[in-house]
Amino acid sequence: MKNEVLELRREGIFCPAGDFYIDPRGKVDRALITHAHSDHGRPGHNSYLCSDTCKSLLKIRIGKDAVVESLPFGEKIKIGNSLVSFHPAGHILGSAQIRVEVNGRVWVVSGDYKPQEDQTCEPFELLKCNGFITECTFGLPVYRWLPEEKIHQQINEWWLENKQDDKPSLLFSYSLGKAQRVLAGLRKEIGSIYVHSAVYPFLEHYEQAGIKLPQVMKIERGKEYDFNGSIIIAPPAVEDSTWTRKFRSARKGFASGWMAIRGARRRRNLDRGFILSDHADWNGLIDVIKGTGAEEIKVTHGNGDALTRYLGEQGMNCSILSGASIRGEEEE
Repeated sequence: MKNEVLELRREGIFCPAGDFYIDPRGKVDRALITHAHSDHGRPGHNSYLCSDTCKSLLKIRIGKDAVVESLPFGEKIKIGNSLVSFHPAGHILGSAQIRVEVNGRVWVVSGDYKPQEDQTCEPFELLKCNGFITECTFGLPVYRWLPEEKIHQQINEWWLENKQDDKPSLLFSYSLGKAQRVLAGLRKEIGSIYVHSAVYPFLEHYEQAGIKLPQVMKIERGKEYDFNGSIIIAPPAVEDSTWTRKFRSARKGFASGWMAIRGARRRRNLDRGFILSDHADWNGLIDVIKGTGAEEIKVTHGNGDALTRYLGEQGMNCSILSGASIRGEEEE
């Protein structure tokens, strides 16, 4: 990909007119970051620019001494000969689409996004543009999400059933974004809520942003707890670790869009899978892409074959962005 607004380099998506990269890998001088997941906001760059609500979360990821500037959503600034603004992506708190304008031509880099309603982050904003670089993590027709209230209801019913059987509920969900979305839907009257130490540092930043979360207890090494009837929120990275041994009697669940695939729960030896995603589903991807009115669409972050084929059949100029950045553990 190479045009007057953006081009793809070894380090990632680059704007020559502004001399900056978007979500780069490898060290660069100036990085514009869509959100604070580790596969987008990486340490080691000389300077960073992100949305206001992303800033504190990003510094947890990359270090408090990193040089990070931020912008309110919608505010335009001039960087070199480009005009840049950040707009809500609806993925997690502070997540942004980055709009870049050069000589009247506008490209939007979506980052990760979700048009579905979510009480724990800013609602997605549809942007008109000439070119759109879209993620397609769930770019297959099998992925279609239910409203989050139905998934929250399923989680609470599962937790209550486990409590009635005097069992803890161990629910795996990614530490930033997904864990907070799960917490926001829990019925605190059911029982005690515990979180892994990887989840805990982000909670105060959500609360400072006005997101209402229930009271939780952080699980600390060396302390004794009575977990019976409680729910424990932990990242999937600890699923097969020694940390989970204290929950031998627990029933295990996982909140993820990947739970839509038959067999995913069985392979992980889970009792329940909850289809809760922080990305657009098939319908969401198509609605957003068409809504942008873009003349050219580039697809990244996922298997884009089915999506590009479908959009091509609809007469749209769509292709896969080859060499785009590879996802890390926090993808879903």
